[in-house]
Amino acid sequence: MSELAAPRQAGITHPANLLTITRLVFAPLLFWFVLDAEADRGVSWAAFGLGVALASTDFFDGKVARRANVVSRSGAFLDPLADKVVILGSAFCLVYVERYWWVPVTIIAVRELGITAWRARSARYGLAMPARRSAKYKTAVQGIALAMAVMPTLENEDALIDVMLWIAVAWTIFSGVQYLLDGQNALSSTGD
Repeated sequence: MSELAAPRQAGITHPANLLTITRLVFAPLLFWFVLDAEADRGVSWAAFGLGVALASTDFFDGKVARRANVVSRSGAFLDPLADKVVILGSAFCLVYVERYWWVPVTIIAVRELGITAWRARSARYGLAMPARRSAKYKTAVQGIALAMAVMPTLENEDALIDVMLWIAVAWTIFSGVQYLLDGQNALSSTGD
């Protein structure tokens, strides 16, 4: 009976981390595409195509890391950072071009920054809060909402875009509450 090998540590130059870094490097270009299409409220094939390409790096970086059986402190930090930069940056660009309303985007931003602070607090107590499956779904739903908002074929579908954005808000809040409960339970069990 064979045992599973423990994951190896990967450096910053591991292909999985390079995919994540690619997401960070190209995020400003995505923002520019959205802002450049201001007259069309951020709708453009360039923004849609680049957004889909960046979302695929989020899918493949994890797949590459799992296939190579590696873990990386830099990857654990960079992956959620890249997600937040792309999601929040794109969403605020869509607010600027008046495709999105600022209230749901602010709710998403407050949750994202709040959970980041909560995870940092937990880390000070030596507690790791790995990503939950609901958080992965949350990121996917947010990405779908953003892709739909910039997709030219949905340019005049404001009601659909608004509904999808509020669905993303609901997932964002749901996964945030799960993180808070996980963290509180972990902190309670340590006696702090």
